[in-house]
Amino acid sequence: SADGGRNLSLDSIPMGLPMSDPAAWTTAMNNLGMAPMGMTGQPLLPDFDPALGMMTGIPPINPMMPGLGIVPPPIPPDMPAVKEIIHCKSCTLFPPNPHLPPPATRERPPGCKTVFVGGLPENGTEQIIMEVFEQCGEVIAIRKSKKNFCHIRFAEEFMVDKALYLSGYRIRLGSSTDKKDTGRLHVDFAQARDDLYEWECKQRMLAREERHRRRLEEERFRPPSPPPVVHYSDHECSIVAEKLKGKWFYDTKFLEAIQTLLTWIERGEVNRRTANNFYSMIQSANSHVRRLVNEKAAHEKEMEEAKEKFKLALSGILVQFEQIVAVYHSASKQKAWDHFTKAQRKNISVWCKQAEEIRNIHNDELMGIRREEEMEMSDEEIEDPSEMKETEESALVLQVEALKEENDSLRWQLDAYRNEVELLKQEQGKASRDEDTTKEQQMKLLQQALQGMQKHLLKVQDEYKKREAELEKVREDKLKIETLLENLKEQESSTSRVCACSQEKECPVEKTLSNSPVKSEREVLLVGIISTFLHVHPFGASIEYICSYLQRLDSKICTAEVEVLMTRLQNTFRQELSGVGASLEKRWKFCGFDGLKMT
Repeated sequence: SADGGRNLSLDSIPMGLPMSDPAAWTTAMNNLGMAPMGMTGQPLLPDFDPALGMMTGIPPINPMMPGLGIVPPPIPPDMPAVKEIIHCKSCTLFPPNPHLPPPATRERPPGCKTVFVGGLPENGTEQIIMEVFEQCGEVIAIRKSKKNFCHIRFAEEFMVDKALYLSGYRIRLGSSTDKKDTGRLHVDFAQARDDLYEWECKQRMLAREERHRRRLEEERFRPPSPPPVVHYSDHECSIVAEKLKGKWFYDTKFLEAIQTLLTWIERGEVNRRTANNFYSMIQSANSHVRRLVNEKAAHEKEMEEAKEKFKLALSGILVQFEQIVAVYHSASKQKAWDHFTKAQRKNISVWCKQAEEIRNIHNDELMGIRREEEMEMSDEEIEDPSEMKETEESALVLQVEALKEENDSLRWQLDAYRNEVELLKQEQGKASRDEDTTKEQQMKLLQQALQGMQKHLLKVQDEYKKREAELEKVREDKLKIETLLENLKEQESSTSRVCACSQEKECPVEKTLSNSPVKSEREVLLVGIISTFLHVHPFGASIEYICSYLQRLDSKICTAEVEVLMTRLQNTFRQELSGVGASLEKRWKFCGFDGLKMT
C-alpha cells in the first residue's frame, strides 16, 4: 500500500524459494545483530542469544570498539527478521536473493555516522533518498553525486546499522521498468572527518571524566597532611614552653609542642640569643622521661600481677582436673564398673580420655610458664660465678626432687594399673559373653595406658639421670672455683706480707705518705696518667673528657673517683671556669710545676 506517509510498511510475501546454504544466510543475519530466522519465520539456530545479538561462540562486540558508543544500542524492534518487500511512497524496494552471500563492507571507522550508498537509479532524487533512509533515523545531511551514489550522515551511530540492512535491495521508482528508474543499493561505511572529530571529542571527554574520578578516589584515600608549624618568635616560644610543662604526657598539647620544638631545631632557629630558651624547653621535655619510666614500670607491674593471677588460676584448674580424673579412675574400678551399662562405660572411658588430654595440655602450659620464669630469673642474676652456681645447683636440686616425686607417682599409677589388669584377667572367665567385648576394650585401653606410662617413666628416668649428671658437674665446678679462690687469697696474703716487709726495710718514707692525699698505688698511677694527659692539653680539659680517656685503659674507673682525687691534689691540679651563660664549662689544668715551687 502506498499510503502511510514516510512510515516503513512491510508487505509479507511468502517466499517459497529453497534455501540451499542456510549457513551463509545465518552469518549475514548475525552480522546485522539480528536473530537468524528462516523464510517461514522459524529460528535457524537454537543456541542464539538475543541478549548478545550474535551467535554463541562468536566473540561479543566490545563497547569500546571504534564507532560504537559506551553501551551498544539494542536491536530495533521495528526491524524485520526476514528481508521482505518494502513499499515507499515513491518507490519500492525488493529484497536480495537469500541464496547470495551477504554484501561485503569495509572496516568500520571510529565513530562512524556516515554511510555510502551506491547503485542509485539515474532518475533518483534527494527526496527519494530521504524517503527511503529516513526510516533508519534522523538524517542530518545528504551529499548526492551525479554518478548514482551519495553520502548520508545520521544523527547517531546505531542508525548506520539500520541503513546497512538495506544493502542489496533492488529499488524501483514507481511502477516503471525503465533502466534509469531501477538500481541495486549498496550501503557501506563511509569515513568522514566530522565523525572522527566528534568521536575523538567524546573519547577525550570520557578520559577527562575518568581522570577526574581517579583523582577524587586518590584524594579520598590520601592521608590528611599534618598541620603547619608556626614560625619561631618569643611569644610562640613561651606558649610552647607552657605546653611542654603540662602534667599529662599524653595530652595533645604536649605532643604538638614537642613536634614544634623538633621542627624549630631542625630549621636552625637555635642561636646565641635563643639558646637559653631552647635549653629550658629541652629541659622541660627531659622532665617527662622519668614519668615515662614510671609509667612503664607500672605497666610491667600490672603485667606481672596478671601473670601471677593467670598462673594461680591455671594451677587451680589443674587441681580440679586431677580430681575429675581421679573420679573417672575410681569409677573405672571393679566395684563400681560392674554396675554401669555398656553405654555408660563407653561414655565414662571417653570422658576420662578427654579429661586426661586437657589436663596434660594445661600441665604443659603451666610448666612452660615456669620455665620462662626460671629463664628470666637466670637472666637477671648477678654475674658472680659462685652465686650463679649456687642458684643453678638449688634449681637442679628442686628439679630432681620434682622428678623424683613425679617418678614415684607414676610408679604408683603403674602398680594400680597392673592390679586392675590382674583383676580383669581373673574375672574375665567368670564374666558373661556380653561383657567380653567391653572387657577386651578395657584391656586394650589399659594396655595402651600402661605402655604410655612406661614410656613416660623411661623419659622421666632419663631426665633424672641427666639432672644428676648436671648436678655432679655443677658440684665439681663449685669445688674448682672454691680451690681457685683459696689459692688466690693465699697469693694475695703472701704478696701483701712481702710488700709490707719491703716497705718497712726500704721505704720508711711511706709512713709519711700515709698522711698524704694519695692513699694507694692505683691513685699514684692515676695521678701520673692524668698529669701526662693534662700536660698535653695546656688549655685544660673537662672531667668527662679525662674520664673517657681513662676508661679506655680501665673501664672500671668512674667520674666521681677521679674528681675526688683531683680535688684532693690542689697543688697538682686546678679547676677553672670558662665560657658564659649556657656555654659555661668547668676545665681542669695541670699546675704541678707551680705547686712544686710553692711547696
